[in-house]
Amino acid sequence: MDSALCDSGLLRARDAQFSRLKALFDGGQNERVFFLQGINAKPTTDPYREPERWVDEGLRSLAEQSGRLKDEVVFRPLCLEFGPYGVHFVDRMFGARVYHHEGQWWSDCLKMPVGTLEPPDLERDETWRLARRVADAFLARKATVPLFGLPTIASALNIAVNLHGEEFLVALLQSPGAACHDLKVINELLCGLHGWYLERIPEAQRQPVVAAGRCQPPGFGQVCGCTTHLLSAQAYRELVAPLDNALLSVYPHGGMIHLCGRHTQHIPAWREMRSLRAVQLNDRAAEDLEIYFKGLRQDQIVYLNPFPKMTVPRAMEITGGRRIVMVTNATQPMPVRRPGLLDAGRPGGLVRRPSQNETG
Repeated sequence: MDSALCDSGLLRARDAQFSRLKALFDGGQNERVFFLQGINAKPTTDPYREPERWVDEGLRSLAEQSGRLKDEVVFRPLCLEFGPYGVHFVDRMFGARVYHHEGQWWSDCLKMPVGTLEPPDLERDETWRLARRVADAFLARKATVPLFGLPTIASALNIAVNLHGEEFLVALLQSPGAACHDLKVINELLCGLHGWYLERIPEAQRQPVVAAGRCQPPGFGQVCGCTTHLLSAQAYRELVAPLDNALLSVYPHGGMIHLCGRHTQHIPAWREMRSLRAVQLNDRAAEDLEIYFKGLRQDQIVYLNPFPKMTVPRAMEITGGRRIVMVTNATQPMPVRRPGLLDAGRPGGLVRRPSQNETG
């Protein structure tokens, strides 16, 4: 393994950016807008056949780009992340047929009624064995600088819909007991998978899926909220939100929900969810940045993937650069607009909001 991946200077650069990010999550503010654009390993080895060799090649590719971690404008963490079977990683553990087609992973629904799902036997599961081999190989190389991205552990709702299709959505309305049985079985598995990684991967290096674009301070988790756009506010709050909260609560500091559709009907539920510390918006969800920014708690951060319908300038008009992580490149620092905040002091330093005692 290249010694650059244990370099003390690179560790300091990474941890300095983590300190800025943690300050944002702690309710502070940086003088500069936080830009994030991580660096993914690009091995060519087939990880399904030679996972250990894939790890070695991936670490070498990160070592070759390691100097980019010292970028002071954009946080560029080095990320090793293997996503076995894409978003169908957990589906395969439950016995779904998962196959590669037209450049991506697909799955077929199970031929079993909603309400009859049983936990998989992880000790004998080849999908989980493959994921463990990658994690074990990463740990064995003792590289301290790169982050390790988890597979797509998703969410109970996402996986239930993958496994049952539209029949699961019908069951939520007509047979909620059966639907909740399957959701509970899935969520218990997901919490267990996260727990396995929490016990083994060092906190400073462990990140949920898509680490390069959703990197949080150490100790935070993630749940995928894609399918929540199909649910009413009431159905989500009563049947699904408790499970998402339980999953995020596995982590010491809670975590993030990924959103990519129209989900604003759930903002009241997410505002009340104490374990939810960030929302990540891309594609259609990004169009609703202003609604999220105004509707969520002051201690909830927004990760934005800018695109033509929600550009960086428009996001700055809405947020002033506060409570936001811009997931994009930048060539120069962008100052935060901070009406009513205390004088920053040194450039790049932390700006803290006045306490109640200071403001009365």
